[in-house]
Amino acid sequence: MAYIEPSEFVTKMVDAGEQKVYMSTKDTIIRAFMAGAILGLAAVFAITVATQTGSPLLGAVLFPVGFIMLYLMKFDLLTGVFTLVPLALFDKRPGVTPAQVLRNWGLVFIGNFAGALTTAFFMSFILTYGYATDGGALAAKVSSIGESRTLGYQSHGAGGWFTIFIRGMLCNWMVSMGVVGAMISTSAGAKMAAMWMPVMLFFYMGFEHSIVNMFLFPFSMIMGGILLLWII
Repeated sequence: MAYIEPSEFVTKMVDAGEQKVYMSTKDTIIRAFMAGAILGLAAVFAITVATQTGSPLLGAVLFPVGFIMLYLMKFDLLTGVFTLVPLALFDKRPGVTPAQVLRNWGLVFIGNFAGALTTAFFMSFILTYGYATDGGALAAKVSSIGESRTLGYQSHGAGGWFTIFIRGMLCNWMVSMGVVGAMISTSAGAKMAAMWMPVMLFFYMGFEHSIVNMFLFPFSMIMGGILLLWII
């Protein structure tokens, strides 16, 4: 494993942020779409493992495969570009402006949401055999998580809002650690290990990842509508 000191790979981080700023609209949205879709699938995978084995820890251990896959394929998560893109602005790279940073964030948001929403529809369809059944235990579990991350916080009033804010901040901190950690080595195996640690931590601790929620919330709403139709 070829370890690189942080002081050495900081330039790589700035270069990566600059490249994302100048990426075309089409490429940015496609990469973001794929990232949102894959992370949604990874969330379902982890919840499936946790549900079937009764071990939330095992689910958290396996969840990072989604983040690792999308990062190695150079797809873009909003939480990742929050870290890298502003560095090009702070470093005063020629031509990089606040407007371009916001443009990148906006396009990645759109792509991530579209990808996560697509996965939500796909998973709701296959779990219910084309909306012909209620989806079973797995669908109920995923839906309950989505509900707890909305109504669960609301029931605690202002304390709930501060809780979700702090959990979101801690999550982005860990994801940023994963993005930066992927640059500490030239070895693919070492990159995977560095990304795996903080991502496993945030998932097991129940921190709030905006892209995972882009999948959970629509899925819960879809399944809730299906359940209501079945009751009626």
